[in-house]
Amino acid sequence: MLIKIPKGWETPEREATPEGVYREPACGGAGRRRFLKQVATASIVGAGAVAGLNLGMKALAPDAPFDAKKYAALKAARNPKFAAVERPVTAEAIVARYNNFYEFTTDKEKVWTLADRLTVRPWEIEINGLVEKPSKIDVDALIRQMPLEERVYRLRCVEAWSVVVPWTGFPLAKFVAWAKPLAKARFVRMVSFLRPEQAIGQATQTWYPWPYFEGLTMEEATNELTLLVVGSYGHLLPTQNGAPIRLITPWKYGFKSIKSIVRFEFLDKRPANFWNVVAPAEYDFFANVNPKVPHPRWSQATETDVATGRRIPTQPFNGYADFVAHLYK
Repeated sequence: MLIKIPKGWETPEREATPEGVYREPACGGAGRRRFLKQVATASIVGAGAVAGLNLGMKALAPDAPFDAKKYAALKAARNPKFAAVERPVTAEAIVARYNNFYEFTTDKEKVWTLADRLTVRPWEIEINGLVEKPSKIDVDALIRQMPLEERVYRLRCVEAWSVVVPWTGFPLAKFVAWAKPLAKARFVRMVSFLRPEQAIGQATQTWYPWPYFEGLTMEEATNELTLLVVGSYGHLLPTQNGAPIRLITPWKYGFKSIKSIVRFEFLDKRPANFWNVVAPAEYDFFANVNPKVPHPRWSQATETDVATGRRIPTQPFNGYADFVAHLYK
């Protein structure tokens, strides 16, 4: 499939953070997932899990056998408003082989070896709840109706690592308008797939409340930063990065950016989110990046750039305060 839609977005794909790196499921990476796996058995999060975090990781070389050519081209113009991120884009090979996706495994560097087992075409998306008319639509039919653009965003994981990725997608606000929610809808709940026959992590890690689920307020959902992503680095999304469609909320910790979405629900009451259910003392509903508020087990003041291994200061709202700070006053 070849989809070409001119729209704005900057920073070349070669500047983006390696896909495998960014992929810690919702920025709660393998370390976090390993930790939560232990929590499931013990009923509480153990302090020893800190060792699983990449707080002293070495730079990852983009030398994995990742073949981007197997993904159909997805061209879209870069949006110049979201191009300057003061860091080079992370190499795609890194972003493709360093991911959190517990549905497959808690090992960040093995997710990409298992993710292709998930069939992402055809892929149906359901829209229900407080909408004028509940409906279902094929993901490619939806893509053809939306204005695609490329944006370069920082992605900050709650585990204190980060990457820079050129995403291709469309504003969630456009989707919300298309879905036609009722005036009383105040939240959007999103749900990922449940296919234990294809995702071994779902079959073996039965202590997690699968499928993965997340939520946003309507104000967050319609903010101009919020993006539904269907591609990266100029082609369709690799499965390990959340194919065929995922969320990106760059001012929040990565676990808010749910992957492989199958359902959108419009609600009048705030929904629960996956990691808050699993570990309520460590992960909240809003999960905005805040270097001044430490995680119960580690500081959030700095982060590791996965591409270089360097520790760098973390910015409030991940550097996007001008776009979203007003939402939380």
